[in-house]
Amino acid sequence: MKKEVYWHTSKVQKNDRQKIKQHKSRCLWFTGLSGSGKSTLANAVEKKLCEKKIHTYLLDGDNIRHGLNKDLGFSEQSREENIRRLGEVVRLFVDAGVVVLTAFISPYHKDRDMARSLLEEGEFIEIYVKCDLAICEKRDPKGLYKKAREGDIPNFTGISAPYEEPLNPEITINTGLEVSLEEQVETIVQYLETHYKIEK
Repeated sequence: MKKEVYWHTSKVQKNDRQKIKQHKSRCLWFTGLSGSGKSTLANAVEKKLCEKKIHTYLLDGDNIRHGLNKDLGFSEQSREENIRRLGEVVRLFVDAGVVVLTAFISPYHKDRDMARSLLEEGEFIEIYVKCDLAICEKRDPKGLYKKAREGDIPNFTGISAPYEEPLNPEITINTGLEVSLEEQVETIVQYLETHYKIEK
């Protein structure tokens, strides 16, 4: 950080924005393997929160790589920078009084911990979308596992790059079980209403 760069404090603070929206802002950080159902679940949760008049925004991994992070690859260094940028965007959304949802593989503990450290206590809610690799690979909705197995995609999480499972996530949803999407969503929303008072 250059010494000529200073932080400018706004007269309008996060609490002021939350009062206008009539609810607390949080980050719901969905993490899991490709094909585990992160985007599907995050989309469904956002829809349910919107029905409850909660101000939300969903940041999806693929979508972010079409714009903000289109210059990044999939090496460990690029993944770290990918999550660093995302973490900063999340911090802005939470400061704006919005419940922001992210659907990113985010495979490394240190990167998820870094993102958590940018927010206040209780504002970062890690949701582990758990699903066995074999099930994810069988689903393979984008054909990525097949390409990874054939060597066409290097550094692919779960195949040629590691995924470090969350150690103490606030919520775990096992999408490999015979549980409907509606039940999964309800589990998350009830948890939020009980523990984090996101509802109005």
